[in-house]
Formats: sequence, C-alpha cells, structure tokens
Amino acid sequence: MDTQVVFCGDNLDQLQRLPDTCVDLVYIDPPFNSNRNYEVFWEEKREQRSFDDRHESTQAYIDFMRPRCIELARVLKPTGTLYYHCDWHASHYIKVLLDQIFGETCFVNEIIWKRQSSHNDAKQGSKHLGRVHDSIFVYAKSRDYYFKHLYRPYDPEYVEQFYRYTEKETGRRYRLGDLGAPGGGAPSKGNPHYEFLGVTRYWRYSEANMHKLYKEGRIIQTAPGRVPAYKRYLDEGKGVPLGSVWDDIGPVQAAAREKIGYPTQKPLKLLERIIEISSREGDVVLDAFCGCGTALVAAQSMARQWIGIDVSPTACRVMAKRLRDHCGLAESETLWRAHRGFIVRDLPWTEERLRKLPPFEFENWAVVAIGGLPNSTKVGDMGIDGRLFPVTSLPKGRAAGDTFAFMDDWFPIQVKQREKVGRPDIDSFEAVLVRENRELGFFVAFDYTADAEREVRRFHSSSGKQIRLLRVSELIEMDHERMVSPKKPVGSVREVDIAQSGLKAVRRK
Repeated sequence: MDTQVVFCGDNLDQLQRLPDTCVDLVYIDPPFNSNRNYEVFWEEKREQRSFDDRHESTQAYIDFMRPRCIELARVLKPTGTLYYHCDWHASHYIKVLLDQIFGETCFVNEIIWKRQSSHNDAKQGSKHLGRVHDSIFVYAKSRDYYFKHLYRPYDPEYVEQFYRYTEKETGRRYRLGDLGAPGGGAPSKGNPHYEFLGVTRYWRYSEANMHKLYKEGRIIQTAPGRVPAYKRYLDEGKGVPLGSVWDDIGPVQAAAREKIGYPTQKPLKLLERIIEISSREGDVVLDAFCGCGTALVAAQSMARQWIGIDVSPTACRVMAKRLRDHCGLAESETLWRAHRGFIVRDLPWTEERLRKLPPFEFENWAVVAIGGLPNSTKVGDMGIDGRLFPVTSLPKGRAAGDTFAFMDDWFPIQVKQREKVGRPDIDSFEAVLVRENRELGFFVAFDYTADAEREVRRFHSSSGKQIRLLRVSELIEMDHERMVSPKKPVGSVREVDIAQSGLKAVRRK
C-alpha cells in the first residue's frame, strides 16, 4: 500500500481501492455546518453554494457519510481507532451512525474540544447559549486497540494546596504521603507489623525497605513520636490524567504562524495529541477529508506514515506546499519511491480538466501554482487575486483585517479563466500596478491576444513597470517539473527568481 500520498478526488472512490485492515488511525473532519462550505476555499463568494444545496437535510448528510464510514471501518486494523470530528449540527445522528457500523461496544470516548471561550452566535437577543465546542467521537475496531495515556500538568492552585513543602537543599516541592498499610492494616492482609522511629503499627512496606527509604531521605518524621510520612515529590508525578474535555488547546489564531487562511483549519497541537494517543511511530494515519493537511503535517513530524484524500484541487496543492515548507519534505516521484518524499495524485494537470474547474478553484489553483497566496477577499478584491512574496520579504507586523499586511514587498497576481485575454484586461491590471505602486505583476490565462502582448511591451517602455504573462501550460509544466526534479528551481522559487531578476532589470533601465 502506498503511503505519503495525497489523493485528489472523491474519497469514496479512493477508499474502495485500499486493502482491508491497512490503517492504524483514522481522523476525519467532514463538513457539516451551515457556516462552512466544503467546496469553498478561502471563502470564495462568487461560487459559494449553501449547505442546503449540498445536503438537503440531515438525512442526506448521513446518507452521504454512511458508505464512507463503512469503508473507513473496513480499512481500519483490529488495533486501530477512528476519530470523527463534528459539531452540534449533526453530532447526535453521527453517533447513531457509528454505533450501527462499529457496534455500541466499540465506542471509546466523546471528546469535547473547547475551541474558543466565546462565540458571537450567542449575542444579545439570541435564545441559546454560545456554541463553543466541537465533539470528537472515538471508536475502536476491537478491544485490542492501541491507546497511550497522556497527562496534563497539575493546576497551580492544586500544587499550592497539596505540595506545600520545599526541600531547602534541592528546592524540590513535595507532599507527605501515608506509610500505613492499605486496607486498615488488618493482619489477614499480610501487612508487616513492627516498630519504626518509635511508632508501632502495620506498615505499607517491609522493615528493611522502610530503613532504606529513610536513609535515602524519602521518609520524614516531623516530631518525635509522630507517625512518619513519605515524601512524594512534585517532579516525580506524571500529572493529571488527560480527560475527555480538552480546554487547553485553542483555535488557530489570526496571527498564528501556522495559519494559512483555510476557513476550518484545526490547530496542529490538537492533531498531534490525537496521533500520540492512538498510534506509534511507523503507523499509518489516514485523513479522508484532509482539507489544508493539518493531520498530514502532524503525522509527518511525528514519524508516522500517512494517506490524505481531498476533493478540492486547491486544497491538495496547498497541503502539498505546506508539507514542503513546514516539513521539509520533497514532492518528487523519484524521492517518494526512495521513501524520502511524497506525491500528489490525480490533480487536474491538463488544460482540459482545468477549464472545467469552478472559477474560484481555477483562480486559487493558478495562484498557488505560481507560489503565491490567494487573496482571502474574492468579491471587491480590487483586481488582486493573489500576491507573490519574494524570499527577501521579512515580517514587519501584521495589520488587523489584512492577511497579507505583514509583508510589504509583494507582487500582485491576476487570474482569468479565459482562452485569450485581450487588451482591456491588461489595461485594468496596469491600473492595479500603478495604484499599488508595484514594479512587477503576474497575469495568468490560457493565452493572450496580440494586442494584449503589445500593450504589455508598451506599458513597460512607458512606465518601467513589468507585467509577466503566464500561460496555464507553463504552470502545468512547473508542477510536472516539481515532481520529477525537485532540485530544479520551479514553482514559487522559480517565480521569485523571475520577479527579482525582473526588478533588477527595471531598476537598471
């Protein structure tokens, strides 16, 4: 079975190709939220379809998920675990669905993830409490599933109340524990009875062990004649066992380094915790609705094998970029076969398939293929579909409400899903470069008229500003080069080099 692979397409089709009992851990976060849209990446408005257009009812959603959950149960190993991430819209129906597929006895936990402390859906005048948590249902394939207990640090108030003593010599905090025999010290329990430090009673340990612990400084007698106590050090405790309410991992904040702009992006720490609890190094992690790829990044960083599936070509390209940039993993067929890289399969790399993409998907694909960042605002974007940042750009503080304000050195990108772009579109893009005071911009289309190319040359001659016309065929070739020869400067690196060389040429002129 192939791992370290991102599959682009319907997950039901791909799941049916996987062999039985081949996956150790499944995590899915399928869309079911009236404020979410699975087809929408970065909140595209022009192509946005409402929830009811995709799933007319809760029953339609369950009918959509049932065959997929059956396949997920099939590919899960007997020692494997499934995590189903959902919210209040359909959680109760999902629980029934999973009980039917896995069996009620295979239910392990309902994890409550408190994703935020307040929510504006409970503003003044509303008649419900703020919805601030998600549910994550955990099911096992059998009773032999792998599970690792995790612990959280002790609460500071608990430490102050119970670990009240501090050793002067070491500075270690400790509490006093009972050395009396368990069970009340009944003789029938076989508890030892002897005198120790002037106190005769039934003890927890043998006399030899008691003297050994005393010599080690682990037993203290606060006053002559008092019952000795055992020193329990704070730094030897594991902490508080992790429970089913997770309120210590917050959402991905706007200024977080890991944030990439995906509407329902989950924090990396959340996926790392799930992976640590229910898998070991080398195990296979599957995310069949992987979106921006957080589960894949977590799995890769924790030395797991992984498989990702998503229907969105844009999401697949973005998660590929994330694996390259954040994990240092090469996207290369050659290195993947040598177990040192990853691949993306079934992307629409032909012009014919790209022509059939919805406009917002095509626009995002083109921007990401160049190596840029799509504009989060699609309606009223002022002629800027994305921005390309040179490698020399450095963070200078992010302004509120502007995803890209943290870098001031950037080049605008305009995308048109047309066979041939003419001069009027070029004229409009020239106005963008003048308004934004940019010396270089990128335009993407399938082809350009002769008038458009002449206008680009005229604009450069008169203003010194340069428009680089990119054809879809070039971007397809970039993706192909990135896979077969990862050391070549393609994609974002290639375009940054082009941008910088273009600027140098303009400045020399």
